[in-house]
Amino acid sequence: MHAAIAVKECYSMPSLITLLQATPNHGEHMSPLREILKQRKLSALFQPIMDMKSGVFLGFEGLIRGPSDSPLHSPINLFNAAAEENLSLEVEMMCRQVVVETFVKSNLPGRLFLNVSPETLLHPSFKDGQTLACMAKVGLSPERVVIEITENQPTYDFSAMCNALLHYRAMGFQIAIDDLGSGFSSLRLWSELRPEFIKIDMHFVQGVDTDPVKLQFLKSIQQIAQSCGTHVIAEGIETDAEMMVINDLDIAFGQGYHIARPSPTPPLLAASEISSSLSSANFPVASRHMASREDFTTQAKATAHKLLNHIDPVHPDTENEHIFQRFSENAKLRAIPVVKNGIPVGLINRYSFIDRFAQPFQRELLGKKPCFLSSNERPLMVEKNMPIEELSHFLVDADERYFNDGFIITEQGRYLGVASGQDLLRELTQLQIEAARYANPLTLLPGNVPINEQIELLLHSGKSFVACYCDLDNFKPYNDAYSYRKGDEMIQLTGRILSWACDPKLDFIGHIGGDDFILLMQSRDWQSRCEQALRSFEQAASLLFSPEHLAANGYESEDRNNQTRFHPLVSLSIGACHVAPGKYYSHHEVSAAATAAKKMAKRTQGNSLFIEQRSIDHANQPGLANYA
Repeated sequence: MHAAIAVKECYSMPSLITLLQATPNHGEHMSPLREILKQRKLSALFQPIMDMKSGVFLGFEGLIRGPSDSPLHSPINLFNAAAEENLSLEVEMMCRQVVVETFVKSNLPGRLFLNVSPETLLHPSFKDGQTLACMAKVGLSPERVVIEITENQPTYDFSAMCNALLHYRAMGFQIAIDDLGSGFSSLRLWSELRPEFIKIDMHFVQGVDTDPVKLQFLKSIQQIAQSCGTHVIAEGIETDAEMMVINDLDIAFGQGYHIARPSPTPPLLAASEISSSLSSANFPVASRHMASREDFTTQAKATAHKLLNHIDPVHPDTENEHIFQRFSENAKLRAIPVVKNGIPVGLINRYSFIDRFAQPFQRELLGKKPCFLSSNERPLMVEKNMPIEELSHFLVDADERYFNDGFIITEQGRYLGVASGQDLLRELTQLQIEAARYANPLTLLPGNVPINEQIELLLHSGKSFVACYCDLDNFKPYNDAYSYRKGDEMIQLTGRILSWACDPKLDFIGHIGGDDFILLMQSRDWQSRCEQALRSFEQAASLLFSPEHLAANGYESEDRNNQTRFHPLVSLSIGACHVAPGKYYSHHEVSAAATAAKKMAKRTQGNSLFIEQRSIDHANQPGLANYA
């Protein structure tokens, strides 16, 4: 992972300091890296790894950061500097110490995933028993630790690395191979070592909901993993759609920003919206976008957790000069939280702080003062599970400064991150745009974008299905005669009847627009379901006509040429087209075939189902059924 660290053998602190002091320093002053090591100025972050079925966190991956006011804050810069100064081993030893100690001190549940590079594992300075001694000191048992092998360069002594890992396993550790698909020898290591976990490189996870090649890659990896008893962890999940595909493939565990970002105080439970998405985990890929009114109001139930931006907090005793440097180095940083022992105690606003510092002699007077004196001691704190809609009403009624300064997001009072009024407005706007793009506003059923996505997913899955184009006959005259409000009722009624006809675990319904609907059906009894929908429509629609029009089986009204003519009652036509694997290659082709079948159905008066015979394998199936 891009933020991952390589955390290696755990030596005692005195031996590390002695080693650093004994190493020649060619500069007049100690280098920033050596200063970091000497003063132990490293901090640990943790990112949850979630069980895709239960939504419970399996454990946390330990990540590392340098000082927030240093260019070596980034782990990439930190380890690049370590390599340049020939201090890779020392840095990794320190990282492992910090992560292990912080994990225990934070009382985090589950397993700890430690990243270990092969070159450190095989380093001549490697000493048996140092890891166990380090963990025993803080009370962490090997059964709770997973050694995660990362590869940044080829491994030449493959046999020695396998022996070292087997040695760790014998001590009680479990093994994980990181970034499968990007490393140099991970496939061979998987074959020979049979690790408990395999982590798939994020390249193959991100965009898997739209990329058939990535989808096939993940399918293959999952099949291999099942055959050899390995659990797969999908890294880099950043969208709900990616998470749903991962879940549909029966991949055991997931990790990524969509689940939770790395944090010094990570959440202990998955966000409510994540749990809501996983509650439909028994749905196959083919019906992932199966929608109801509740499905498309889920977005409106998004919580404050979705607004969260993690900003590295500062201790109340941090000097104001350090705060000024952080604001100066990052023009986008709007606020810095002040946190003590995981509990927020203040929030420093960028503009008020800099305005004060810019006044004559203030920097000289305040630079060495603790930043807590410059913070807002009563920041607005919001629990992560507060619904965004409720939060928006709360901010409107609250003091204006909370909207401008921002607010702190917490979990049971523990610091998670910050958000601003602008973040809230942006999310509310995005929810409205997404709702308009993906759901038909009249029925709240999936619109054209998810319909096309669903067809493409089915085509790429290699599964057969039936595409049913559903259309109301003689709808415009009804809309003109009874008013558009009654017309809307007719369309909503049609949507409900077609939804009831679908198997929620296998079938998909979408609202193309107007009085046109699409069903993508995998249920074996799809034909009887369509026939039942026609009968239900005939009975229910009768309630939307006047008694005289029902008696006459129609009514008179003016057509587009202002000519009075008789119009039959509104009926429902369904054109069905069987889509076999390899028969069609895009949603355009499926749409054209279903449209042609619908036109054939509309040639018959009354409620009718037309089944395109050329698309059906069974010759004895009827081509036309009339239910008028």
